[in-house]
Amino acid sequence: MTNREKEILQWIEENPLISQNELAEKANITRSSVAVHISNLIKKGKIIGKGYIIKKNDFITVIGGANVDIAGIPNDILKENDSNPGEIKFSLGGVGRNIAENLARLNQDINLITILGDDLHGIDIKKQCKELNINISNSLIVPNGKTSTYLFVLDETKDMKVAISAMDIFDKLTVDFIINKLDIINKSSICILDTNPPQDTIEYIANNCTVPLFVDCVSTKKAKKIENILSKIHTLKPNKLEAEFLSNIKIKNDDDLEKCANFFIEKGIKQVFISLGKDGVFYSNGIEKGKLNTLSKKVVNSTGAGDAFMAGIAYGYTNGENIKDACLYGLSASAITLSCENTINENLTIENLITLKEEYTL
Repeated sequence: MTNREKEILQWIEENPLISQNELAEKANITRSSVAVHISNLIKKGKIIGKGYIIKKNDFITVIGGANVDIAGIPNDILKENDSNPGEIKFSLGGVGRNIAENLARLNQDINLITILGDDLHGIDIKKQCKELNINISNSLIVPNGKTSTYLFVLDETKDMKVAISAMDIFDKLTVDFIINKLDIINKSSICILDTNPPQDTIEYIANNCTVPLFVDCVSTKKAKKIENILSKIHTLKPNKLEAEFLSNIKIKNDDDLEKCANFFIEKGIKQVFISLGKDGVFYSNGIEKGKLNTLSKKVVNSTGAGDAFMAGIAYGYTNGENIKDACLYGLSASAITLSCENTINENLTIENLITLKEEYTL
């Protein structure tokens, strides 16, 4: 779809009885131009029949963080409590935004609900989302607000050593704001949620979301926000520390991994993927379970690998794959990302994803 077609479809979804004249006025184009766009939407299967009947479940909603990443990369072994010669890089990030971009690069239609300031960083994020055809019309723009910033330092092995997140703006992503977005959320094929919004907002989404809810824990501290809603989650992607925190089970071996996964399944979660870093992923849906090794051959930057993994398993799920194959898509997306200096690898495509997955299964 073109950007104009996405815009018109969004307005029709919000008000199925809207007239072509009203659409023309909102878009600042002629009514005849609106008719052409609607005809194209019907041809593309986005609108079914007369009366603006919307074809549902053809897009993914992502709710979560969007921010500017500032990375510090040392030239040599990182020395704590000292000034380290190195390089500083700026890029666009945020767990939710990263997942959205990865999925967009996999040709998925994305509705991103996030919060931005009206500052230069916010403008940059909006510009890039437009270039990637990521719909952010349902996001909140805060006048005089400061777009959240994530500062992190890597060590000489490219692993994150320390990070600071300035994300106070997310306190404004309130339940009252999300209530008005619930209809569009529930028209998605799935909803992916990170734990950056306030706890009451997260709980409201979980309790009122009628489509499969995928949750990324983000961190052990933020994972606490989902303790009360585990039964509402369809798919959970914690790392080892987050899984231990939520389950209160110490993971020392594969038996502990299975025990921990069973804890989440017994809570009502349909599928869980426990990330083990360089040791791969343990997956389970209560029936199928197993441990898969990482596909990474070269690690250039570990930041963003988890976001790519979530995008991969979401891609697998929405394309009807079983849990093991969905996990392989996640590992493939993660491996492609790890081989790049940036948080997002522009080489993440459906073709490359499938090729890497097939190489693993040979």
